[in-house]
Parts: sequence; structure tokens; C-alpha cells
Amino acid sequence: MTAVEPAHPWTALERRYRRLLLAYPRQYRATHGDELLDVLLESAEPGRTVPVLKEAWGLLAGGVRSRIAHQASGSAWADGLHLAVTAMAAANLAALLPYAGALPLWTLLSTLTLLAVLRGWMVAALPLTLVTAVKAVALASGEQPFDVTLLPVYPSWLGGRALFADSSPFTVAAEYAAVLIGLLVLASRRQAPRARSWWWAVAIVPAAWAGPEWMAEETAFPLSLSRIAVEAAALGLATASAYLARDHRWALASGVYLLVTSSGFVMHAEELTRQHLAYWGVLLLLTLASAVAPFRPRRHCLD
Repeated sequence: MTAVEPAHPWTALERRYRRLLLAYPRQYRATHGDELLDVLLESAEPGRTVPVLKEAWGLLAGGVRSRIAHQASGSAWADGLHLAVTAMAAANLAALLPYAGALPLWTLLSTLTLLAVLRGWMVAALPLTLVTAVKAVALASGEQPFDVTLLPVYPSWLGGRALFADSSPFTVAAEYAAVLIGLLVLASRRQAPRARSWWWAVAIVPAAWAGPEWMAEETAFPLSLSRIAVEAAALGLATASAYLARDHRWALASGVYLLVTSSGFVMHAEELTRQHLAYWGVLLLLTLASAVAPFRPRRHCLD
């Protein structure tokens, strides 16, 4: 019986390199992936099965920069508006998700809206957003369009209060109107927006969760630490992207999102606490940072 020869030591190393190269966009990997992999394997020490830590970090950082540079293409204002519409559609879905048991149809329509926005199907997203908006504003007003809904609508474990208990019809209308206006503008353009990453869906559940508790139960305008973390992370990524790409599309998206989010603070102006102001201040600071980041000075190499 012939003994099975051990696998070549490069096999494990090549597999790990290929995993690291997934940080780069698919188009980049198709064009330069094999060439880069050959260079990495040839420069590796004999017998090594794990990439050097510095080398692995360099590949990951380079992949992120490459993806950001790939995103910073096309019309900056249109892409920034699409980013803002995507964020607001995700926020609207997060607001309905804890009430999916009582509002299955409307949560599904909101999910389909986000799906259409992510894929760049602006025309399909318009009627879905409009119908969901009419239902949401009506529920906030205590009305019953389309079907009969038992009010108040209580949440699942994700939520802590009845639907729109800390909001108003005007605030809900403003949030959906901003999405509709953005969709109308984007749908009027000949070129459809690019498809967005499915990673947007990952933020929905933590943005919908009402916990962990951070404010007193009697607060009329509670804030969720989970949602704050999601928003801070998203705006932080926007600032980093604007810094690396020297592009203002992320600043536009952040500014529109902050403007729409601020409607709730205006409605509860007399009830705001230091925690509310600190939260809004963080969002404002990150938004301003994304606007200033593209102006960073370029490095000049000395001959």
C-alpha cells in the first residue's frame, strides 16, 4: 500500500492568503489576485504555514482602502444621497421590527423597501415606501387605514414601549418624507445607484433593540445604547471613508441622516437631558468630522 504523501507546506499558507485577499473588491481580485498571491508565496519563508502578522494586517488594510476607493466613484452627490436613503430606510425598518408580530405585513413591506433600496431599484422602492409611510403615520395618529390594527401596538422582546409612544405623526411623516424625496430624486436620474452591501442588514436588529437600559424608565424620550452604538459606528466608518478617499459623499449621507434624526430632538426639546445632548453632540461631531476629513493635506515625497 502506497503511503499518502503529506500536503505541501504552501497549501495551508496559500489558503490563508486567499482568505485575507477577500478584503479586496472582487474586481481587484480577478485582475490582480493571482499575481499578488504569487508574490506573497515567493517571498514567504520556507515551511511557513501562517502569514506574518504585519503582512496580514497590511493585506487587510490595503483591502479596506481598495474597497473605499472603489466606492468613491461616480457621482458623489447621487451616491451620498443613496447612502442617506439606505440609512433612513434601515432606520424605518428598525422602528417596525419589534412589532413584527402585530404588524407582519407592514414589517414585510418595510423589509422589501430596504431590499429594493440596497439593490438600487428606486422605482420599485417608491410605492413600497409610500404605502408603508401612510400606514405608519396613520398609526402614529391613531387612524386605521387599509386594515384594522389593535392600538396601542406592543413590542416583542426587542422593544420596550408601544409603537410611536415617544414619537408623533409629524416626526414619523418627516422620516418617511425624507426617504420619498430621496427616492424621487434618484429615480429621476438615468443611471441607477450601485447595489449596496448586504452588511447593512446586520445593523437592523441592534438598531431595533431597546436595550441595554441607559435612561430612567419615566423618560419621555428614551435612548437605546444599542442604537447609539450602531449610529456611532456607522458615522465613524463614514468619517474614516471620507478621510481615506478624500470624498464628500459620506459627509452628505451623514448630514442628511443627522438632519432627519434631529426631528425627534426638536419635538422633545423641553424634555431633553444631558444624555440626550451628549448623544446628539456625538452624532454632530462625527458628521462634522466626515465633512472636514476630505480636506486632509496630501503627503509630499521628498526627492
